[in-house]
Amino acid sequence: MQIFCNESFPNSRLRRGRYRPAMRDLIAENSILPHHLILPIFIIEGKNSIETIDSLPDVYRFTIDRAIIKIKEAWSLGIKAISLFCVVEQNRKNTQAKEAINSDNLMCRAIQEIKNAVPEILIMADVALDPYTSHGHDGIIDENYLVKNDETIGILCEQSLIQAQAGCDIIAPSDMMDGRVKLIRQCLDKEGFDKVSIMAYSAKYASNFYGPFRQAVGSDKNLNSQNPHSKKFSDKKNYQMDYRNKNEALREIALDISEGADSIIVKPAMTYLDIVSEASQNFVVPIFAYQVSGEYAMLKLLSKHTQIDFKDLYLESLFCIKRAGATGIISYGALELFK
Repeated sequence: MQIFCNESFPNSRLRRGRYRPAMRDLIAENSILPHHLILPIFIIEGKNSIETIDSLPDVYRFTIDRAIIKIKEAWSLGIKAISLFCVVEQNRKNTQAKEAINSDNLMCRAIQEIKNAVPEILIMADVALDPYTSHGHDGIIDENYLVKNDETIGILCEQSLIQAQAGCDIIAPSDMMDGRVKLIRQCLDKEGFDKVSIMAYSAKYASNFYGPFRQAVGSDKNLNSQNPHSKKFSDKKNYQMDYRNKNEALREIALDISEGADSIIVKPAMTYLDIVSEASQNFVVPIFAYQVSGEYAMLKLLSKHTQIDFKDLYLESLFCIKRAGATGIISYGALELFK
């Protein structure tokens, strides 16, 4: 970045660019438009139903029919993409995540019905096993409660394939298994789904800011119910990234790109702006940042307990992420911002 050090007052008065709103807009370096945001949608079984999420204010779980109404509204406002997350019923969960590869599962049915109703919307489908496992982890576990990498990838490939067959546009592996992007890409290409994009959760940290999301999809109780004598089992630190590390994130991103990722995700966003910035400066693929549930909920609580308007807080947070170098942002307030 060039800094013009020969500038001096009074010839240079930077406030000339700040006096009027129109001037500020004219010279703004970044913008937040509807197509910069991806809207997460939580799906539940049933018909004509909406559920509140206590830990995630103004975010809801929808049956497919009610989700379609919300998605049509998002499309009408200019939002081009949604990210689907499904709440799997407890009796469909087991240690092997069998429901994840059921071609008639809730995710696949949601993709099909949404595509029929809003064919132009981009559907990003989450690829991970934690909504489907009885222990709440993102893969198959061994006797030491560690996730088995290669065995998990085999299931992720099958999961990706049935979601592509259902009609999703973007596969988003969020599991953090080593090597899964390469094998998913090969699986999709072999079956003729070479046009389906992979947006990899490449730098996904073992963050404490995911709590409201886990409650939203119902994996929190499963995650904390197993192996009650070992607190270690209730976290995901043996496969998600250590939040003390930065260079490791760049290695993860480089590996995923080399394996065929079309774009990558940094998660969380607001508390990891240094990672977003480093990624944008070092890689030419689109960089997406996930403003996670805990980050979003903090803004809601701050607005509730102060006189600060939520949209002002929210917009500032989005610009921080965009300014750091994000191509786009996955965020729960996308619809609320543009209403």
